[in-house]
Amino acid sequence: MVLVVLDLQSNLLQGPLVMLDAPNMHTLLVSNNMLMGEIPHFNLSFIQYLDLFYNGLSGTIPQSLANNFIQYLNLNGNKLEGSLPRTLVNCSNLEVLNVGNDMINDTFPYWLANLPELQVLILRSNRFHGFIGEPKTRLAFPKLRILDLSHNQFIGILPTRYFEKFNMMCGKKHEGELEYMREELDTFNALIWNIPIYAQDYSVSLMVKGVDRKIDKILTIFVMMDLSSNQFQGQIPTVIGKLNFLQILNLSHNNLIGHIPPLLENLTSLESLDLSFNKLVGENPSQLASLTFLSVLNLSYNRLIGPIPQGNQLNTFQNDSYIENFGLCGLPLLKKCVDDEPPSPIPSIYHEGDDDSSWFDWKIVLMGYGSGLVIGLSMGLYGLY
Repeated sequence: MVLVVLDLQSNLLQGPLVMLDAPNMHTLLVSNNMLMGEIPHFNLSFIQYLDLFYNGLSGTIPQSLANNFIQYLNLNGNKLEGSLPRTLVNCSNLEVLNVGNDMINDTFPYWLANLPELQVLILRSNRFHGFIGEPKTRLAFPKLRILDLSHNQFIGILPTRYFEKFNMMCGKKHEGELEYMREELDTFNALIWNIPIYAQDYSVSLMVKGVDRKIDKILTIFVMMDLSSNQFQGQIPTVIGKLNFLQILNLSHNNLIGHIPPLLENLTSLESLDLSFNKLVGENPSQLASLTFLSVLNLSYNRLIGPIPQGNQLNTFQNDSYIENFGLCGLPLLKKCVDDEPPSPIPSIYHEGDDDSSWFDWKIVLMGYGSGLVIGLSMGLYGLY
Protein backbone atom coordinates (compact mmCIF):
# COMPACT_ATOMS: atom_id res chain seq x y z
CA MET A 1 0.00 0.00 0.00
CA VAL A 2 1.31 3.43 -0.99
CA LEU A 3 0.58 6.42 1.27
CA VAL A 4 -0.19 9.39 -0.98
CA VAL A 5 -2.48 11.67 1.09
CA LEU A 6 -2.37 12.17 4.86
CA ASP A 7 -4.98 14.53 6.33
CA LEU A 8 -4.66 15.19 10.09
CA GLN A 9 -5.78 18.80 10.14
CA SER A 10 -7.97 20.38 12.85
CA ASN A 11 -7.44 17.82 15.58
CA LEU A 12 -5.84 17.99 19.04
CA LEU A 13 -2.49 16.49 18.08
CA GLN A 14 0.30 17.42 20.50
CA GLY A 15 3.98 16.79 20.89
CA PRO A 16 6.65 16.75 18.19
CA LEU A 17 5.98 16.29 14.52
CA VAL A 18 7.07 12.73 13.71
CA MET A 19 9.42 12.25 10.80
CA LEU A 20 7.72 10.63 7.83
CA ASP A 21 9.37 8.37 5.30
CA ALA A 22 6.83 8.40 2.51
CA PRO A 23 8.62 9.18 -0.75
CA ASN A 24 5.41 8.83 -2.79
CA MET A 25 3.24 11.13 -0.66
CA HIS A 26 2.06 14.24 -2.49
CA THR A 27 -0.31 15.80 0.11
CA LEU A 28 0.31 16.28 3.85
CA LEU A 29 -2.20 18.29 5.92
CA VAL A 30 -1.37 18.81 9.60
CA SER A 31 -2.74 22.33 10.14
CA ASN A 32 -4.68 23.56 13.20
CA ASN A 33 -3.14 21.29 15.81
CA MET A 34 -0.86 21.82 18.81
CA LEU A 35 2.34 20.30 17.52
CA MET A 36 5.61 21.51 19.05
CA GLY A 37 9.31 21.24 18.38
CA GLU A 38 11.31 21.44 15.19
CA ILE A 39 10.23 20.32 11.75
CA PRO A 40 12.04 17.03 11.04
CA HIS A 41 13.93 16.36 7.84
CA PHE A 42 11.18 14.58 5.94
CA ASN A 43 11.87 12.10 3.19
CA LEU A 44 9.08 13.45 1.03
CA SER A 45 10.71 13.51 -2.33
CA PHE A 46 7.50 14.00 -4.31
CA ILE A 47 5.51 16.18 -1.91
CA GLN A 48 3.35 18.72 -3.74
CA TYR A 49 1.10 20.11 -1.00
CA LEU A 50 2.48 20.66 2.52
CA ASP A 51 0.32 22.48 5.10
CA LEU A 52 1.66 22.92 8.66
CA PHE A 53 -0.39 26.05 9.33
CA TYR A 54 -1.14 27.14 12.90
CA ASN A 55 0.84 24.90 15.18
CA GLY A 56 3.63 25.67 17.64
CA LEU A 57 6.54 24.51 15.53
CA SER A 58 9.89 26.16 16.21
CA GLY A 59 13.48 26.14 15.00
CA THR A 60 14.50 26.84 11.42
CA ILE A 61 12.90 25.73 8.17
CA PRO A 62 14.71 22.61 7.01
CA GLN A 63 16.17 22.72 3.54
CA SER A 64 14.76 19.28 2.85
CA LEU A 65 11.25 20.77 2.43
CA ALA A 66 12.30 22.19 -0.91
CA ASN A 67 11.94 19.97 -3.94
CA ASN A 68 11.13 20.35 -7.58
CA PHE A 69 7.57 19.02 -7.14
CA ILE A 70 6.22 21.17 -4.32
CA GLN A 71 3.49 23.60 -5.36
CA TYR A 72 2.06 24.74 -2.03
CA LEU A 73 4.05 25.36 1.17
CA ASN A 74 2.19 26.81 4.18
CA LEU A 75 4.14 27.34 7.42
CA ASN A 76 2.02 30.24 8.64
CA GLY A 77 1.29 30.70 12.34
CA ASN A 78 4.21 28.93 13.99
CA LYS A 79 7.37 30.08 15.81
CA LEU A 80 9.88 29.45 13.07
CA GLU A 81 13.11 31.45 13.22
CA GLY A 82 16.23 32.00 11.19
CA SER A 83 16.18 32.80 7.50
CA LEU A 84 14.41 31.30 4.52
CA PRO A 85 16.33 28.34 3.10
CA ARG A 86 17.96 29.21 -0.20
CA THR A 87 17.05 25.77 -1.49
CA LEU A 88 13.57 27.18 -2.17
CA VAL A 89 15.03 28.69 -5.31
CA ASN A 90 15.00 25.16 -6.75
CA CYS A 91 11.22 24.82 -6.34
CA SER A 92 10.39 25.61 -9.94
CA ASN A 93 6.74 24.51 -9.54
CA LEU A 94 6.06 26.45 -6.33
CA GLU A 95 2.89 28.55 -6.63
CA VAL A 96 2.16 29.49 -2.98
CA LEU A 97 4.75 30.30 -0.30
CA ASN A 98 3.19 31.30 3.02
CA VAL A 99 5.51 31.88 5.99
CA GLY A 100 3.42 34.58 7.66
CA ASN A 101 3.09 35.06 11.43
CA ASP A 102 6.36 33.42 12.36
CA MET A 103 9.62 34.88 13.70
CA ILE A 104 11.78 34.67 10.59
CA ASN A 105 14.68 37.16 10.65
CA ASP A 106 15.89 37.82 7.13
CA THR A 107 16.18 40.38 4.37
CA PHE A 108 13.87 40.47 1.35
CA PRO A 109 14.24 37.16 -0.55
CA TYR A 110 14.89 38.71 -3.96
CA TRP A 111 16.19 35.36 -5.16
CA LEU A 112 12.63 34.02 -5.15
CA ALA A 113 11.95 36.32 -8.11
CA ASN A 114 13.31 33.60 -10.39
CA LEU A 115 10.52 31.16 -9.55
CA PRO A 116 8.46 30.96 -12.75
CA GLU A 117 5.18 29.77 -11.18
CA LEU A 118 5.08 31.72 -7.90
CA GLN A 119 1.73 33.52 -7.61
CA VAL A 120 1.32 34.01 -3.84
CA LEU A 121 4.07 35.29 -1.53
CA ILE A 122 3.15 35.94 2.12
CA LEU A 123 5.87 37.15 4.51
CA ARG A 124 3.63 39.14 6.88
CA SER A 125 4.26 39.54 10.61
CA ASN A 126 7.88 38.40 10.80
CA ARG A 127 11.21 40.15 11.27
CA PHE A 128 12.10 40.80 7.67
CA HIS A 129 14.09 44.01 7.45
CA GLY A 130 16.22 46.32 5.33
CA PHE A 131 15.88 47.70 1.81
CA ILE A 132 14.05 45.75 -0.85
CA GLY A 133 16.16 47.26 -3.59
CA GLU A 134 15.84 46.45 -7.28
CA PRO A 135 15.32 43.14 -9.08
CA LYS A 136 18.44 41.19 -9.89
CA THR A 137 16.82 39.54 -12.87
CA ARG A 138 14.99 40.77 -15.96
CA LEU A 139 11.86 38.68 -15.31
CA ALA A 140 11.17 39.19 -11.61
CA PHE A 141 8.13 37.40 -10.13
CA PRO A 142 6.54 36.93 -13.57
CA LYS A 143 3.27 35.48 -12.21
CA LEU A 144 3.01 37.11 -8.77
CA ARG A 145 -0.45 38.51 -7.99
CA ILE A 146 -0.75 38.23 -4.18
CA LEU A 147 2.01 39.94 -2.19
CA ASP A 148 1.83 40.47 1.59
CA LEU A 149 4.89 42.04 3.26
CA SER A 150 2.93 43.72 6.05
CA HIS A 151 4.05 44.04 9.68
CA ASN A 152 7.78 43.75 9.09
CA GLN A 153 10.68 46.21 9.25
CA PHE A 154 11.34 47.03 5.61
CA ILE A 155 12.77 50.49 4.98
CA GLY A 156 13.51 52.78 2.03
CA ILE A 157 11.30 53.69 -0.89
CA LEU A 158 8.59 51.43 -2.25
CA PRO A 159 9.96 48.78 -4.65
CA THR A 160 8.99 50.53 -7.87
CA ARG A 161 11.07 48.32 -10.14
CA TYR A 162 9.30 45.21 -8.88
CA PHE A 163 5.91 46.85 -9.46
CA GLU A 164 6.83 47.29 -13.11
CA LYS A 165 7.22 43.54 -13.53
CA PHE A 166 4.35 42.15 -11.48
CA ASN A 167 1.61 40.10 -13.10
CA MET A 168 -0.86 42.54 -11.51
CA MET A 169 -0.49 44.61 -14.68
CA CYS A 170 -1.76 41.89 -16.93
CA GLY A 171 -4.02 39.81 -14.75
CA LYS A 172 -6.76 37.47 -15.73
CA LYS A 173 -10.22 38.73 -16.60
CA HIS A 174 -13.23 36.87 -15.32
CA GLU A 175 -14.81 35.05 -18.22
CA GLY A 176 -17.37 32.37 -17.55
CA GLU A 177 -17.17 30.08 -14.53
CA LEU A 178 -14.99 31.11 -11.57
CA GLU A 179 -11.77 29.15 -11.12
CA TYR A 180 -9.79 28.49 -7.95
CA MET A 181 -6.14 27.78 -7.34
CA ARG A 182 -5.55 24.15 -6.49
CA GLU A 183 -2.93 21.46 -6.58
CA GLU A 184 -2.28 20.16 -10.05
CA LEU A 185 -3.40 16.58 -10.40
CA ASP A 186 -0.55 14.11 -10.37
CA THR A 187 -2.21 11.83 -12.88
CA PHE A 188 1.05 10.13 -13.86
CA ASN A 189 1.77 9.07 -10.28
CA ALA A 190 -1.83 7.97 -9.85
CA LEU A 191 -1.70 5.74 -12.89
CA ILE A 192 1.63 4.19 -11.91
CA TRP A 193 0.50 3.30 -8.38
CA ASN A 194 -3.15 2.65 -9.25
CA ILE A 195 -4.44 5.18 -6.67
CA PRO A 196 -7.37 7.59 -6.82
CA ILE A 197 -6.67 11.09 -8.08
CA TYR A 198 -6.81 13.66 -5.28
CA ALA A 199 -6.50 17.46 -5.47
CA GLN A 200 -6.48 20.04 -2.70
CA ASP A 201 -7.64 23.66 -2.94
CA TYR A 202 -5.14 26.33 -1.95
CA SER A 203 -5.98 28.42 1.11
CA VAL A 204 -4.38 31.49 2.74
CA SER A 205 -4.94 33.91 5.61
CA LEU A 206 -5.03 37.55 4.50
CA MET A 207 -6.15 40.95 5.68
CA VAL A 208 -9.04 41.57 3.30
CA LYS A 209 -10.86 44.91 3.48
CA GLY A 210 -9.70 45.51 7.03
CA VAL A 211 -10.65 42.02 8.28
CA ASP A 212 -8.18 39.19 8.93
CA ARG A 213 -9.75 36.14 7.38
CA LYS A 214 -8.89 32.66 6.16
CA ILE A 215 -9.65 32.18 2.50
CA ASP A 216 -10.30 28.50 1.88
CA LYS A 217 -10.28 28.89 -1.88
CA ILE A 218 -8.19 31.44 -3.80
CA LEU A 219 -9.80 32.74 -6.94
CA THR A 220 -7.44 32.76 -9.89
CA ILE A 221 -8.50 36.37 -10.58
CA PHE A 222 -7.82 37.64 -7.04
CA VAL A 223 -5.05 40.28 -6.98
CA MET A 224 -3.80 42.14 -3.88
CA MET A 225 -0.75 43.93 -2.46
CA ASP A 226 -0.27 44.67 1.26
CA LEU A 227 2.89 46.59 2.27
CA SER A 228 1.41 48.09 5.41
CA SER A 229 3.04 48.51 8.83
CA ASN A 230 6.62 48.88 7.69
CA GLN A 231 8.92 51.89 7.48
CA PHE A 232 8.67 52.72 3.80
CA GLN A 233 9.42 56.32 2.88
CA GLY A 234 9.13 58.59 -0.14
CA GLN A 235 6.22 59.13 -2.47
CA ILE A 236 3.67 56.69 -3.84
CA PRO A 237 5.07 55.85 -7.29
CA THR A 238 2.85 56.56 -10.26
CA VAL A 239 3.64 53.10 -11.66
CA ILE A 240 1.09 51.73 -9.18
CA GLY A 241 -1.50 53.24 -11.51
CA LYS A 242 -0.50 50.58 -14.05
CA LEU A 243 -1.44 47.63 -11.83
CA ASN A 244 -4.76 47.47 -13.62
CA PHE A 245 -6.08 44.27 -12.05
CA LEU A 246 -5.26 45.18 -8.45
CA GLN A 247 -8.27 44.65 -6.16
CA ILE A 248 -6.78 45.39 -2.72
CA LEU A 249 -4.02 47.94 -2.04
CA ASN A 250 -2.81 48.61 1.50
CA LEU A 251 0.09 51.03 2.10
CA SER A 252 -1.03 52.17 5.54
CA HIS A 253 1.17 52.71 8.63
CA ASN A 254 4.31 53.81 6.81
CA ASN A 255 6.10 57.15 6.37
CA LEU A 256 4.92 57.97 2.86
CA ILE A 257 4.88 61.61 1.79
CA GLY A 258 3.70 63.63 -1.20
CA HIS A 259 0.37 63.54 -2.98
CA ILE A 260 -2.05 60.73 -3.75
CA PRO A 261 -1.42 59.96 -7.44
CA PRO A 262 -4.45 60.78 -9.60
CA LEU A 263 -3.38 57.82 -11.78
CA LEU A 264 -4.99 55.55 -9.19
CA GLU A 265 -8.12 56.10 -11.28
CA ASN A 266 -6.69 53.49 -13.65
CA LEU A 267 -7.13 50.77 -11.01
CA THR A 268 -10.61 50.05 -12.27
CA SER A 269 -10.85 46.74 -10.36
CA LEU A 270 -9.88 48.25 -7.00
CA GLU A 271 -12.21 47.31 -4.14
CA SER A 272 -10.17 48.39 -1.12
CA LEU A 273 -7.69 51.28 -0.74
CA ASP A 274 -5.95 51.99 2.58
CA LEU A 275 -3.41 54.84 2.74
CA SER A 276 -4.01 55.74 6.38
CA PHE A 277 -1.35 56.65 8.95
CA ASN A 278 1.14 58.24 6.56
CA LYS A 279 2.21 61.83 5.88
CA LEU A 280 0.39 62.41 2.60
CA VAL A 281 -0.38 66.02 1.68
CA GLY A 282 -2.41 67.94 -0.87
CA GLU A 283 -5.95 67.38 -1.99
CA ASN A 284 -7.84 64.14 -2.24
CA PRO A 285 -7.92 63.60 -6.04
CA SER A 286 -11.38 63.73 -7.57
CA GLN A 287 -10.32 60.95 -9.96
CA LEU A 288 -10.99 58.41 -7.20
CA ALA A 289 -14.70 58.89 -7.93
CA SER A 290 -14.20 56.79 -11.09
CA LEU A 291 -13.42 53.66 -9.00
CA THR A 292 -16.90 52.20 -9.11
CA PHE A 293 -15.97 48.93 -7.33
CA LEU A 294 -14.40 50.67 -4.33
CA SER A 295 -16.11 49.51 -1.13
CA VAL A 296 -13.40 50.30 1.45
CA LEU A 297 -11.49 53.60 1.61
CA ASN A 298 -9.24 54.77 4.44
CA LEU A 299 -7.29 58.02 4.07
CA SER A 300 -7.35 58.89 7.78
CA TYR A 301 -4.38 60.23 9.76
CA ASN A 302 -2.63 62.10 6.98
CA ARG A 303 -2.22 65.79 6.14
CA LEU A 304 -4.72 66.14 3.32
CA ILE A 305 -6.45 69.45 2.62
CA GLY A 306 -9.34 70.83 0.60
CA PRO A 307 -12.85 69.63 -0.17
CA ILE A 308 -13.61 65.91 -0.19
CA PRO A 309 -14.61 64.91 -3.74
CA GLN A 310 -18.08 63.47 -4.27
CA GLY A 311 -19.64 61.05 -6.72
CA ASN A 312 -20.25 57.33 -7.20
CA GLN A 313 -18.71 55.22 -4.43
CA LEU A 314 -17.18 58.22 -2.67
CA ASN A 315 -20.66 59.19 -1.51
CA THR A 316 -20.94 55.95 0.49
CA PHE A 317 -17.99 56.45 2.87
CA GLN A 318 -18.37 57.80 6.40
CA ASN A 319 -16.21 60.32 8.24
CA ASP A 320 -13.89 57.62 9.65
CA SER A 321 -12.41 57.34 6.16
CA TYR A 322 -11.03 60.88 6.50
CA ILE A 323 -10.54 61.65 10.22
CA GLU A 324 -7.39 63.41 11.50
CA ASN A 325 -6.88 65.29 8.23
CA PHE A 326 -7.43 68.73 9.70
CA GLY A 327 -7.34 70.48 6.35
CA LEU A 328 -10.15 68.44 4.79
CA CYS A 329 -13.68 69.77 4.61
CA GLY A 330 -17.06 68.89 3.17
CA LEU A 331 -19.26 65.83 3.49
CA PRO A 332 -19.15 63.44 5.25
CA LEU A 333 -17.18 65.60 7.71
CA LEU A 334 -18.96 68.20 9.81
CA LYS A 335 -16.42 70.84 8.80
CA LYS A 336 -17.83 72.91 5.95
CA CYS A 337 -15.70 74.26 3.14
CA VAL A 338 -15.45 78.06 2.78
CA ASP A 339 -17.13 78.02 -0.63
CA ASP A 340 -20.07 76.14 0.88
CA GLU A 341 -20.82 78.80 3.51
CA PRO A 342 -23.49 81.39 2.58
CA PRO A 343 -22.24 85.02 2.45
CA SER A 344 -22.86 87.16 5.53
CA PRO A 345 -26.04 89.25 5.05
CA ILE A 346 -25.63 93.02 4.69
CA PRO A 347 -27.75 94.69 7.43
CA SER A 348 -30.70 96.77 6.27
CA ILE A 349 -31.00 100.36 7.47
CA TYR A 350 -34.23 99.64 9.23
CA HIS A 351 -36.72 96.86 9.51
CA GLU A 352 -39.99 97.09 11.28
CA GLY A 353 -39.61 95.45 14.61
CA ASP A 354 -36.01 96.56 15.22
CA ASP A 355 -35.59 97.90 18.74
CA ASP A 356 -35.34 101.64 19.36
CA SER A 357 -31.69 101.58 20.37
CA SER A 358 -30.56 100.11 17.02
CA TRP A 359 -32.75 102.55 15.14
CA PHE A 360 -31.21 105.39 17.18
CA ASP A 361 -27.71 104.21 16.24
CA TRP A 362 -28.55 104.18 12.55
CA LYS A 363 -30.08 107.70 12.78
CA ILE A 364 -26.77 108.97 14.18
CA VAL A 365 -24.89 107.33 11.29
CA LEU A 366 -27.20 108.88 8.74
CA MET A 367 -27.03 112.28 10.41
CA GLY A 368 -23.24 112.15 10.34
CA TYR A 369 -23.29 111.13 6.71
CA GLY A 370 -25.67 114.04 5.88
CA SER A 371 -23.61 116.58 7.79
CA GLY A 372 -20.46 115.48 6.06
CA LEU A 373 -22.15 115.79 2.70
CA VAL A 374 -23.30 119.39 3.44
CA ILE A 375 -19.89 120.52 4.71
CA GLY A 376 -18.19 118.95 1.70
CA LEU A 377 -20.46 120.74 -0.75
CA SER A 378 -19.98 124.07 1.09
CA MET A 379 -16.20 123.78 0.97
CA GLY A 380 -16.38 122.96 -2.70
CA LEU A 381 -18.56 125.98 -3.47
CA TYR A 382 -16.30 128.24 -1.35
CA GLY A 383 -13.33 127.18 -3.42
CA LEU A 384 -15.06 128.39 -6.57
CA TYR A 385 -15.13 132.01 -5.41
